[in-house]
Amino acid sequence: MRLGDFELRTISGGKYWIDGGSMFGVVPRTVWTRYISVDDKSRIQQRTSCVLVRTGRENVLIDTGYGSKLTEKERGNFSSEPGEPLVESLAAAGLTVNEIDIVVLSHLHFDHAGGATRFDAAGRAVPTFPKATYVVQRHEWATATAEYPELRAAYHQPNFVPLKEAGQLRLIDGNVEIVPGLRAWVTGGHTEAHQAIVIESGGEGAIYLGDICPTIRHLPSLWCIAYDLDLLTLRRIKPEVLGTCADRGWWALCDHDPDHAAAKLRRDDKRDFAVVEALATL
Repeated sequence: MRLGDFELRTISGGKYWIDGGSMFGVVPRTVWTRYISVDDKSRIQQRTSCVLVRTGRENVLIDTGYGSKLTEKERGNFSSEPGEPLVESLAAAGLTVNEIDIVVLSHLHFDHAGGATRFDAAGRAVPTFPKATYVVQRHEWATATAEYPELRAAYHQPNFVPLKEAGQLRLIDGNVEIVPGLRAWVTGGHTEAHQAIVIESGGEGAIYLGDICPTIRHLPSLWCIAYDLDLLTLRRIKPEVLGTCADRGWWALCDHDPDHAAAKLRRDDKRDFAVVEALATL
């Protein structure tokens, strides 16, 4: 996809299956199953649609999928793809891991930050992209590395601690410009410092939504994930972000939708927002 002077491309961080109820929280199963199918284990398929932004100056990767460090048990539970889907998808786009300049992480959960590191020949977790600067909200980093017992399943330290050890970590505070044309929009909600990524070039725009709206099935403001830490904040910020896309004619970039990577939206009286146009991939 061309967006002004930028080129955007979907980079798959891998597909996997997850309990459908967990992805729709308090929404009754009889309601959400009208919009998405489940397997015999009540799971729904999810993509990890990371986004490569070629600005003409830098190659920027937004999120990294679940990576290649899952245990055999985890791979079985998630029916995840084998190998290194992220690296393989980048290769299909004509890039090696050495050609990524910046990696922006919306937050540090395993399905967004897992691909930030990989095991080396000695079995140590090291940065997947040896020449890249990794950009994370400072408060997200502090929460993830605090190892709070109640969040022990949410943050896996080998996914991100090696970034600091390698001197490749850039911590940012709030809604700042990452590079010209890309800026952070701290939304909170899903995690306390979850950030969406605003992309603007040549009068066109897109917002990478991260997990505040993981699929186009989650457009209603009250449809949230069971993993969201602050439902009230999320239910307030989601219509603001989606409304920006709808009112400006920008693309909404969904990371987990099994069928679509991007959509243009309009406001809708029934479901808050409706899809005008959708793309399977960028």
